[in-house]
Amino acid sequence: MTIISIIIATGLILFLVLILSFLRKPKVYTFKKEQFVPSDMDTVFDFFSRPENLEKITPPAMGFHIMTPKPVEMKEGAIIDYTVNIMGIPARWRTMITSYKINEFFVDEQLKGPYSYWHHKHSFEAVEGGINIVDEITYALPLEAFRSIVHPLFIKPQLKKIFSFRFQIIQDKFNNKK
Repeated sequence: MTIISIIIATGLILFLVLILSFLRKPKVYTFKKEQFVPSDMDTVFDFFSRPENLEKITPPAMGFHIMTPKPVEMKEGAIIDYTVNIMGIPARWRTMITSYKINEFFVDEQLKGPYSYWHHKHSFEAVEGGINIVDEITYALPLEAFRSIVHPLFIKPQLKKIFSFRFQIIQDKFNNKK
């Protein structure tokens, strides 16, 4: 077997792996973060239901910027376009608010963006002394063949970093409120 034959065979194997990854049902991941804030429901829900506040609670290095003209009316069917840096590369992202119930929850789903699937439910529950905020994200990655490398090394740590930053900003905002 010549070197050229080995290179061709290796290329064909990689090509088949990629083709099969598109035919397989993608692996779906979940991420969940909970946070308690000592505030009232109207104040907390109002803050989170204003898309412009997402820029305030996203790490600056991500270059998050809403492209949709402001103010964006948060309601079921609302579409929000924005840009975000992924590994230093600007990416366009479009989400739709697919469910919205005032002072309870809203769901945004990616229509266009870096994930093959993105479903983010933001829930709010009044509890003694304040509000419990729950972010539940279900997502899948493109290029299924590479997910076992990309997810643990980049995606999962990046989500943890984003939500740790967000957690701290929210704690500061609602704990220092006078």
